Amino acid sequence: MAFFMLSSTRPLTLLSATDLAKEYERLQTEVAQLKQAVTSHALVDQAIGVVVVLGRIPPEDAWRVLRDVSQRTNVKLNLVAEHLLEFAQGGLLPDDERVELQRAVVRYAALRSPSQSSPSPSSEQSAE
Repeated sequence: MAFFMLSSTRPLTLLSATDLAKEYERLQTEVAQLKQAVTSHALVDQAIGVVVVLGRIPPEDAWRVLRDVSQRTNVKLNLVAEHLLEFAQGGLLPDDERVELQRAVVRYAALRSPSQSSPSPSSEQSAE
């Protein structure tokens, strides 16, 4: 006995039971990938928060810091984020990631500091 169903992606096309099984498997794979992406995104967002607090830099720079650490250490971004979250909870950060994290935070903090840390003439006068 054959079962047929109309395709939602290809209108007016009937799908056999074999085609339905393949489509089901494809959708199961897609769901698993989306679940992984959501989990990974949450880890990265939390790690951005850690970098914001530790480095005292804005979130957009914290994202760049994580990206740089990942690229310079050849460690996937979500793994760098995972390591950083473990570090924030008292764990150890791999040496190469720790060194690159420090360098990147200094780099991005230096990019922001000239415009943010230069005192205005009026504040210098009021301090005297």
